[in-house]
Amino acid sequence: MIKNFVEELTWRGMIQDSMPGTEEHLMEAMRQAYVGIDPTADSLHIGHLVGVMGLKHFQLAGHKPVALVGGATGMIGDPSGKSAERNLLDEETLRHNQNAIKEQLSRFLDFDSDAENAAIIVNNYDWMKNFSFLEFIRDVGKHITVNYMMAKDSVKKRLSSDASVGMSFTEFTYQLVQGYDFLHLYRDKNCTLQMGGSDQWGNITTGTELIRRIDSGKGYALTWPLITKADGTKFGKTEGGNIWLDANRTSPYKFYQYWLNTSDVDAEKYIKIFTFLSREEIETLVKEHQEAPHMRALQKRLAEEITTMVHSKEDLENAIKASNILFGKSTAEDLKQLNEQTFLDVFDGVPQMQLPKSEIESGLDVIAALAEKGGFLKSNGEARRALKENSISVNKEKVKEDYSITAEDLINNKFVLLQRGKKNYFVLQFN
Repeated sequence: MIKNFVEELTWRGMIQDSMPGTEEHLMEAMRQAYVGIDPTADSLHIGHLVGVMGLKHFQLAGHKPVALVGGATGMIGDPSGKSAERNLLDEETLRHNQNAIKEQLSRFLDFDSDAENAAIIVNNYDWMKNFSFLEFIRDVGKHITVNYMMAKDSVKKRLSSDASVGMSFTEFTYQLVQGYDFLHLYRDKNCTLQMGGSDQWGNITTGTELIRRIDSGKGYALTWPLITKADGTKFGKTEGGNIWLDANRTSPYKFYQYWLNTSDVDAEKYIKIFTFLSREEIETLVKEHQEAPHMRALQKRLAEEITTMVHSKEDLENAIKASNILFGKSTAEDLKQLNEQTFLDVFDGVPQMQLPKSEIESGLDVIAALAEKGGFLKSNGEARRALKENSISVNKEKVKEDYSITAEDLINNKFVLLQRGKKNYFVLQFN
């Protein structure tokens, strides 16, 4: 049963351009479409997610998605949207990255069932590695003029920028290599559609042109808008860099927080793109949010859906618990359930003091921990006053002047959380 893929993407705000006839072509029969994925890291980041969601919607509409890992193109570097040339990778690294990426994609796409439209993953290095330079310029290069290539926005932008940077011949030929990928998949897999970000339009249409000129065939193109943030900052980036799908690179807590902190304008846009909620569910959520924006219904649902999809239900629950440690009521037991990375993420930016573990062997007096040894408060006198006011907590639990910190207080065998009042935190790290 084929569903209307273009209609679904249109209401979700996921179509920038499409070639005339694309919708009709997809409604006629099960088709194959591919999206290229850059394998320069062993994890996808959330900048890749629009493409992954596009492939998933394609599969849900009854079509067969093809994920193309750009092993060959990853060795060159795509000039689209880039201001400088990228580093080249060796084959071993590329293979490792491909396997890791497939693992992540399998959380979204069905690769393993015996369904006719099960997804497949391919690597363009496999068909490019034995292609000699002479064969390539003879069989592919002669069909596309330099004038045609120069007219592409990605090329024009680079050539009109800083002349000292310029554009290498290697990068200039990128669109030919990507165009040949489309021709190869058209021949080998009967793949008739290439999808990608709007900055890829030039490269994609070079592929449709090769299919027309060399095979007298018909290829189609569809792009989605590049995701932006309402405040003008770059989507998917924080001060610490990319937001990755790999939990070792970006913890589920930080991942969850990124979506939770989305602005109202962005949340309304993102919930259509980054979840599979129905139109009715989203309209209800938007209405609910407009009536009580302070409850942040859109952001919460967005963060819940996408964290569960990328990580797991358990990771989501742990991220919510970790969030509540800063903003809600929690106990020493809750703190001790956090792994080290999540603890450091939750208290990122909180002042810390490192002390030797020997300090707590026979118990560290809380006044010394607060003042002369820890340095959280300025003096022993200030520490005593704060304790008398009942405003000091160790690991979220109120303590008195006679309290001693011991090894039993350690979180992850190394941290103790000190707190004065509701919002002043301090971390002691025992090594």
